[in-house]
Amino acid sequence: MVLSLRSVSKYYETAEGPLTVLRNIDLDLGTGESLALTGESGSGKSTLLHLVSGLDRPDEGRIEVGGRVVSELDDRGRAALRRDVVGIVFQQFNLIPSLNVASNLGFHAALAGRSNPAWEKQLSERLGLTPLLDRYPEQLSVGQQQRVAIGRTLAARPSLILADEPTGNLDETNGDAVMALMLELIAETGAALLMVTHSTRLAARLDRQVKLTAGRIVT
Repeated sequence: MVLSLRSVSKYYETAEGPLTVLRNIDLDLGTGESLALTGESGSGKSTLLHLVSGLDRPDEGRIEVGGRVVSELDDRGRAALRRDVVGIVFQQFNLIPSLNVASNLGFHAALAGRSNPAWEKQLSERLGLTPLLDRYPEQLSVGQQQRVAIGRTLAARPSLILADEPTGNLDETNGDAVMALMLELIAETGAALLMVTHSTRLAARLDRQVKLTAGRIVT
């Protein structure tokens, strides 16, 4: 099992008292599986991704990723988790503006000690990025930046990929094309995928779907 959540809850303090964002979440994801996490805005989807990636801590429960209990890791350990085990595809891309496309593609793989020029070359070709390798993020379209972000994540061959609305900035046609390619490449790496999406159409392309409502899994 790549990902296991048991009785995970998260609260935030407000002027009116504690606000429960996630309640007793149980979830499992195995090697090579893909799971879509759906739900309305504010239902806790992005918070759950932050907890799994170690960007935030649960108030209750246990999260295990790749055999590591996330809540037991210190800051350095959680950074190592994101470097070695978890890959994140952000909606806002988070490309490094001072690096060209080729360097952005290989950045995380180099940090993880898994640089593989042949794999990075294949990714750039499959993602249609070969003519753009010398360009910088500001010189790219939104769709091109999204493909670089996906390639950068896949280059490091993580065990678990977290994707937060990975096609949310694209129109439907381009979004479908990017999604199809991303799923194809992820399948080739054997990684597990946990994807947040508002789109039931895109969610249907994954192996399983669960819905968050008011911080609880209802399907």
